Amino acid sequence: MTSLTASLRHAYALRHTPVGLLFLMAFAMPLGFSTWLALLNNFTVEVASFTGVEIGWLQTVREIPGFLAVGVILVLLVMREQTLALLSLVALGGAVAITALFPSFAGLLITTLIGSIGFHYYETVNQSLQLQWIEKDRAPQVIGWLVAAGSASSLLAYGLIALVFKVGGLGYHNVYLAGGGITVVIAFYCWIAYPQFRIETPQHNRLIIRRRYWLYYALQFMSGARRQIFMVFAAFMMVETFGFAVHELTILFLVNYIANIIFAPMMGALITRIGEKWSLAFEYAGLTVVFLAYGGIYWFGWGAVLAAALYVIDHLFFALAFAQKTYFQKIADPADIAPTAAVAFTINHIAAVCLPAALGYLWIVSQASVFVLAALLAVASLALALIIPRHPRRGRETIFTSI
Repeated sequence: MTSLTASLRHAYALRHTPVGLLFLMAFAMPLGFSTWLALLNNFTVEVASFTGVEIGWLQTVREIPGFLAVGVILVLLVMREQTLALLSLVALGGAVAITALFPSFAGLLITTLIGSIGFHYYETVNQSLQLQWIEKDRAPQVIGWLVAAGSASSLLAYGLIALVFKVGGLGYHNVYLAGGGITVVIAFYCWIAYPQFRIETPQHNRLIIRRRYWLYYALQFMSGARRQIFMVFAAFMMVETFGFAVHELTILFLVNYIANIIFAPMMGALITRIGEKWSLAFEYAGLTVVFLAYGGIYWFGWGAVLAAALYVIDHLFFALAFAQKTYFQKIADPADIAPTAAVAFTINHIAAVCLPAALGYLWIVSQASVFVLAALLAVASLALALIIPRHPRRGRETIFTSI
C-alpha cells in the first residue's frame, strides 16, 4: 500500500511538470497516427483500389510537410513551441477522423497532407522540447520511456482495431473517427490542464546550419531514406504479397509495440552504457541483415512467417534511432536546438519526398531490388556511425575533431 501511495504521489507530481506533458503528448499522437497507419494498406487496396504506384505517390505527398519542416522556424515567430505542438496534434487527429469520408485518390491525398502537416510539425517541436526540457544525463532513459509510452498508445489503438474488425464488425469510418477524435480530445485537455512552461535558453528564430553539425545532418538524411523504404513497402508487402487482412496486419503491429514497451527503456539504458556510436552501429548492422533478408523473400520464396518476424525485428532496431537525438543534444549549442530540429527534419525528408514515388515504379518491376537498396543505405549509415566519438561533446563532434 505504501508503494502504491508513493507511485500515485509521483504520478501526481509528474502531472505538473514539462516531462508529464511530454508523456501525455507521446501517448496522444500515436492514437491518431497508428489508427491511420494500421488501416492504410488495407483501406487503400480494398476501398481505393491502389497499386504500388498510387501508394508511392500517397507516401510522397505525406512526406512533403516533413521536407518543409524548416517552416517551423517562421511559425515560432508568432507562437511558442508548446502551443504549436498541441495545434499540430489537433490537425493530425482531425485529418485522421475524416479519412474514410474521402476514399478517392484525390481525397486521400488531401487528408493525408493535412494530417502530415500536423504529424511532422508536432514531431519537429516535440524533439526540440524533449532536448530542452530533459537533462543530458537523463535523456536516453527518459526518451526511452517516452518511446515506450508511445508504443503503449499504439498497442491500445491496434488492439482495439484488431478487436472491432474481427469481432465487432465496425467499418473504416467509425475506427478512423474514434482514433483521430481521441487525439484531438487529449490535445485540448493538454491545452487546458498544463501551463505554458518556460524555456531556459531562448532559441534562435532564424535558419541555423552549422558546419560542425554535418555528421548529424548526414545521419538524418540516411535515416529518412532508409526508413521510408521500410514504412512504405514492408507493410504493403504483407498485404499485396501475402494477403494479410486488417486484423492480421494489426496483430503484427501489436507484437511490435509490445516489444517496444519492453525493450525501449532497456535501449535507453544501453545508450547510456555504451554510447551513441556503438548503439547506432548495432542498429545499422542489424538493419542491413534484415533488409537483405526481405530481399530473400522474393529470391527464395520464403514465407509469411519469416516476413512477419523480420518486420518485428526491424521495428526493434529502429527503436535505437533516438540515439541520434542524444548525440545532437551533447554537441549542440542550447540555443540551436529548435531551429536545428526543423532543419534536421527537412534534411530527413529530402530522400523521403523523392523515393516512395520513384520506388513505386521499381516495386512493380522488382520488389527485391527495393530492399537491396535499403540494405545499401544501412551500410552507408553504419560507416557514418563509426565517425561518432565515444564521448561526443561540443568541439568533439566527430573522431576527426578535437577541442
